[in-house]
Amino acid sequence: MESEPDHTKPSAAAAGHRKHLAMLERLSKRTATPSSQDSPDASPVAAFLSRFAAAKLAAESALSACRSSSPEDAQPSLSTAATAIDDLDRLVAEASHSLPPYELRSALTAVSDLRAAHRLAASDLRPKKSFSFRNKSKAPNNPPQDPPTLPPAPPPEQPKPTVEAILPGFGFRGRRDATLVKDLRVSDEKDGDFTLADLVSCQVYLKGKCRALYVHKLKDCRVLVGAVFGSVLIEDVERCTFVMAAHQIRIHEARATDFYLRVRSRPIIEDCSGVRFAPHALNYEGIEEDLRDAGLEEETGNWANVDDFKWLRAVQSPNWCLVPEEERLQTIDISDVQEREDGN
Repeated sequence: MESEPDHTKPSAAAAGHRKHLAMLERLSKRTATPSSQDSPDASPVAAFLSRFAAAKLAAESALSACRSSSPEDAQPSLSTAATAIDDLDRLVAEASHSLPPYELRSALTAVSDLRAAHRLAASDLRPKKSFSFRNKSKAPNNPPQDPPTLPPAPPPEQPKPTVEAILPGFGFRGRRDATLVKDLRVSDEKDGDFTLADLVSCQVYLKGKCRALYVHKLKDCRVLVGAVFGSVLIEDVERCTFVMAAHQIRIHEARATDFYLRVRSRPIIEDCSGVRFAPHALNYEGIEEDLRDAGLEEETGNWANVDDFKWLRAVQSPNWCLVPEEERLQTIDISDVQEREDGN
């Protein structure tokens, strides 16, 4: 007699997933709660390391939940993990100006590794096309001739995780030959995260300030940004020009691109070539207030103190240089640029 199907496994799996989410919530609260090392007697570095360890544990647990989630829960799990990594990134950005070089580099490496693991998890969660081997049976000597039949249609492909799940926040995505203008001071997305992804030959103007900026896969673009009171992460850009102010800027896989910066900590590049740096060159009505609110009113000169992740500070990296003074942009005033989205 056939045994009855076991209906307890799905419910047990669901209960386990709920327990994991509850644990993530407790970790998140632990990250937000000052620890004993955050007391006035503790040094700023010790306090940061304590908060960083808790936030890193929350991000790692969120990534673990991604790997064990069902296809239905893949998208929410990826978003939860991305948020946890963003929280860790912001924690590093806020403390970057007071951390010793070794602690800062270690923290940045940990965040970079977590982002790479998140991208890998997103790739692994994409449904794979299923296939099966058909059992071959011995055919009779004189088999009856059946009419030919069409092979069964393949199952519909499940939607892949969107770029929104991997790169959080509002923003401009997937545009070509467009002029994209956003005034964050009068927008519902003000003081949040902003993303620029998959743009080709675009002019981007962002007035106001945002918490974090993510830039991914831009080509032949010019990007002018007011103030970022957290960190900027730039990945896979080519033949672009960026003008922006931020507490921390990290650049990965940039080629033949110029950066006009005001930054609290030293810019960090990795796997870049032909990148050049110059001082901040942006103006619009109200930019002084935005820079002051973001803690960026002071010119630190760090735009010229670039760290190449794979080169020692004592050795000049061949991957970056300063823009010669005669080639530098004059201050660009975008006061009269109105909010719009033109182009394709």
